[in-house]
Amino acid sequence: QVQLVESGGGLVQAGGSLRLSCAASGRTCSRYVMGWFRQAPGKERDFVAVIRLSGGSTKYADSVKGRFTISRDNAKNTVYLQMNSLNPEDTAVYFCAADRPGSFLLPTDPGDYDYWGQGTQVTVSS
Repeated sequence: QVQLVESGGGLVQAGGSLRLSCAASGRTCSRYVMGWFRQAPGKERDFVAVIRLSGGSTKYADSVKGRFTISRDNAKNTVYLQMNSLNPEDTAVYFCAADRPGSFLLPTDPGDYDYWGQGTQVTVSS
């Protein structure tokens, strides 16, 4: 059993920055893969970024490459999403998710993930 809690969301103007945090507790494992997803009202839940806790390899959605950075602090059981150059299209509820180890490729499908946080709202004004 793993619990994930996101924080750091809020309202920001276009061009601004936010840093989201995802704190994990329970039966955590350093070999987990941790991902960020986002979902706007009436839209699908879309992949944003993923990081492998062991080694730190990453993958990003094309829409956020160069603007967002995912990182982790394994000692704190925390994953971060630094979001820069935000635009209104980034407005969504952002979810943290954890995938059990075992796969070689970094997963981008929400269905591949086993644990989810409650989400944190990010709103970008124009």
